[in-house]
Amino acid sequence: MQIPFTVEQFLEVFENYNTAIWPTQVVVYALAVIVLIAPATSSRYGSRLASAVLGFFWIWMGVAYHLVYFSRINKAAYVFGTLFIVQGVVFLHAGVLRSRLSFGWQRDINCPAGALFVLYAMVGYPIIGHLVGHGYPQSPCFGVAPCPTTIFTFGLLLWTDRRVPKHVLVIPFLWSIVGFTAAIKLGILEDVGLLVAGVGGSALLIVRDRSLSHGRAEVGDSAVHTDSRAGG
Repeated sequence: MQIPFTVEQFLEVFENYNTAIWPTQVVVYALAVIVLIAPATSSRYGSRLASAVLGFFWIWMGVAYHLVYFSRINKAAYVFGTLFIVQGVVFLHAGVLRSRLSFGWQRDINCPAGALFVLYAMVGYPIIGHLVGHGYPQSPCFGVAPCPTTIFTFGLLLWTDRRVPKHVLVIPFLWSIVGFTAAIKLGILEDVGLLVAGVGGSALLIVRDRSLSHGRAEVGDSAVHTDSRAGG
């Protein structure tokens, strides 16, 4: 894939963007902390709040980052921006209006994996960025930039306690591939975590959801057999 801009132009976009939107970066961290409480409560209200914040993050990135800033050096940003806005609407529809996203900690591998992704997105990502030479304001910031926010998204989805509709995963997964490919060519080494979160997070969710479906099928079969015996 040919990158139509230099790494210097890419980092300059982030510098201008981060400077212009300050102190939004602080606000999104505060929102994230509130959202992280949702899985502990396992409440419908908490799940709707988490979904609403994810929706806000994705719509914000689609409009403010992709359409307004990134489009200045890459016309593909208009496509990316549209997809991010669509993803934000997906979170609002699935999680807020339909209540199909339910957040709650479970005793399985998904819980620590989700915690690792969340911690990496909010803490590890900016630290690594600083160490490799592009710290704030030239760095992609959690909550307002696509890559760390996508990692956070997969982390939060791993804290769901019910099946996640597959269409919710499509755009974040695709971005984990596209964003990682472009970022690595630009030397954004912290985006290695993006690929891990996208591929690993999707795989864990699919396996978990198949297990839930299989478990429900077995319960259903058991109930049928019990009814048959009772009727016999």
